[in-house]
Amino acid sequence: MYGTALAPTLQWPAEALWQAIEPLLPGFSVEILPELASTNTELMRRARLGRADPLLLVAERQTAGRGRLGRTWSSHGEEQAPEPHASLTFSLGLPLSPADWSGLSLAVGLAVANSLHSDVQLKWPNDLWVAGRKLGGILIETVAVADVRYAVIGIGLNIRMPVEQDLRTPAASLRELLPEANAAQALERVTLPLVQTVLRFASEGFAPLRNAYDARDLLFGRDVVCTDGTEGVARGVDESGALVLQTAQGLKKINSAEVSVRPLSPFIEGH
Repeated sequence: MYGTALAPTLQWPAEALWQAIEPLLPGFSVEILPELASTNTELMRRARLGRADPLLLVAERQTAGRGRLGRTWSSHGEEQAPEPHASLTFSLGLPLSPADWSGLSLAVGLAVANSLHSDVQLKWPNDLWVAGRKLGGILIETVAVADVRYAVIGIGLNIRMPVEQDLRTPAASLRELLPEANAAQALERVTLPLVQTVLRFASEGFAPLRNAYDARDLLFGRDVVCTDGTEGVARGVDESGALVLQTAQGLKKINSAEVSVRPLSPFIEGH
C-alpha cells in the first residue's frame, strides 16, 4: 500500500516507488507526511509497538531531526525561505538480519552517492560531501521486534543551500550538481538503489562494496584526528568498513560508533 496524509505540495513518486520496491520487500508501503518531528523517531516508536513491516517514511518538513552522536538535522529554514522543500528527509525501515552489521552506514552512503552524482564523496562513516562541504548525513538505528531486528535508516539531504549561516560544517546543496532537482526527484533517484544495496549488504556484507567506496572516500590520504585523540593518515577502510589509520604506532582500525573524525587541515574546494 502507499498513501499520503494531507495533500503534499510536490508530486511525490509514492506509487512508482511502491511498484518498484514491493517485489523486493513484500508488504512494503510508502507514507509522505507534511510535517514530522523526526522520521527516524517515528519509525522507532512504531517498531517498539511491534510494527516491523518495511516502510518508507518521508517528511516534507522535519522539525526535530537527529543526527549521529546526538547532533540535530532539520528541514533548514523553510519558514523564512520563499521555496519549500529545502531539504529531503526520509527514513527506510525494514527487518534486516546481516551476518555482520559493520559497514552498513558506508553501504548506505555509497548507494545514495552513486544514485545522485559522480561528484558526491563519502566522509567516514556516514556523511555525504561535495567540494569539501556537507551535502547530507545518515543515521542508522535498530530495535528488536519479536524475533527480528528492525533497522531504521534515516537520510537527510540539502536540496538547496540552508538559510542558517552558523552551521558547524559548511553546507553544500544538490542543486549545485543538479540545478533542476527537487526533493521528490531526489527521493525517486535514491530509494530503489538504496533498497537494492541494503539487501545486497544483508546477504554479502560490506566487502564487495569496498572498492566502490574507496573511489569516493573523502578522507583517503589526509591527516585526520579522531575525537578519542587518535591522529594519523587515513588509508581507506577494511572489509568490514572500519577506518584504517597510519599512526606513529602503526596501522590502527577505527570502528567505534562513538568516534568522529575530522581532517587536520581544511578541505580544498573541488578536492
